[in-house]
Amino acid sequence: MYLTSRDCVRRLDPTRRPEDCIDMLRFINSGQYTRYLIGTAATSDDNPANATFKRGFVCPHSAFTPHAHGTEHFVLSIGYASCGLHDYERTIVAHIRLIPGSLLHIPAMMPHSFNNRADTLLPMIIANTGMGIDHDDYAITTAMAEERARNGDDAAACLTTALRQLEAGTSSHPVHTSMSLRERLAGMLRRLAGSLEGGT
Repeated sequence: MYLTSRDCVRRLDPTRRPEDCIDMLRFINSGQYTRYLIGTAATSDDNPANATFKRGFVCPHSAFTPHAHGTEHFVLSIGYASCGLHDYERTIVAHIRLIPGSLLHIPAMMPHSFNNRADTLLPMIIANTGMGIDHDDYAITTAMAEERARNGDDAAACLTTALRQLEAGTSSHPVHTSMSLRERLAGMLRRLAGSLEGGT
């Protein structure tokens, strides 16, 4: 992805040059980056927008802390990722392997965690309905849910249980640990195609 202005064209990639990180925000965990393309981090009920649209980056072989969002969102993986989701109806953790171009819809308050299975940075496109990362309900972690449960929030108590189950279920599941040999080969072919097409 490239950002253009009257003065320059630059690639949106926080690993290429330190100055590219200046206008990026912390994305749930330290070392993960995001930049809003529509909306802002302050989008909320008091500062409304119909939706936010941002580009995010996940470090190699890392994962987000399991969390739930107060609104639905869509995530487009542009690399080899995985996602663990808590299925409330069956009280199990669903494990999804994502390849470049996979689009995932996650309903509001569904506990989940994205993982980068590759040796390279994972770019993502994320669209949320009306909530920026500064909102208290943007990414509710286990610690946040526990605090709310202690204050008498019954829904938060259920969320805490689901998040703990998600943490346990994704920590060692093979879907989240690495790429398959076929995926590595496909990745090499994608890079070769990019070189042939004139990319960098």
